[in-house]
Amino acid sequence: MLKILLFLLVLGALVILGLRWGGRGLPPKIGGIAPDFDLFDAKQVRHRLADYRGRWLVLYFYPKDATPTCTREACNLRDGYHEFQVRNVALLGVSLDNSDSHADFAQRHALPFPLLIDADAVVARAYGSLWDFGFLRLAKRHTFLIDPEGRVAKVYQKIDADQHAWEILSDLNHLDTRAGVVAPPSGANNPTIRHKS
Repeated sequence: MLKILLFLLVLGALVILGLRWGGRGLPPKIGGIAPDFDLFDAKQVRHRLADYRGRWLVLYFYPKDATPTCTREACNLRDGYHEFQVRNVALLGVSLDNSDSHADFAQRHALPFPLLIDADAVVARAYGSLWDFGFLRLAKRHTFLIDPEGRVAKVYQKIDADQHAWEILSDLNHLDTRAGVVAPPSGANNPTIRHKS
């Protein structure tokens, strides 16, 4: 009897987790319209997808401020930020952390780009970038490269935190070339950009 009860409890827990997992959504498809967002950053500045029409946008989701991998990823993007600016590419980070956490994280690591607050996980869910276990919710480490028309040009689901800026910049060069736009020189002479060999 005890084994049956234990089995039913485990089965019930798996069903609940499965329902939560099933509601997480899938990332938008390449070429599809990027899901809209309307979020505030730590300085209470509002950011909407429509604000970035006409330029490339890097929208990166990360699990938690000040954790080791999230810090390495943010610092790598910070080190490549000048190259994003040269190309007129906007860069936004998104997590479920609050304003104080974002402000502390950005100040501690001199992050020059906004960190958006998705406390209700609405945007992370819309982008298929949410771990939802009921008692614990975190954004997944996903990045979306959104083109000037608001379409998803690239989805990054397996990310090397120490090379992410280089990977995005390399893809931007390729995508801009395909679109007939001549991209500025890459960070070849910039020691903060690490190139793969």
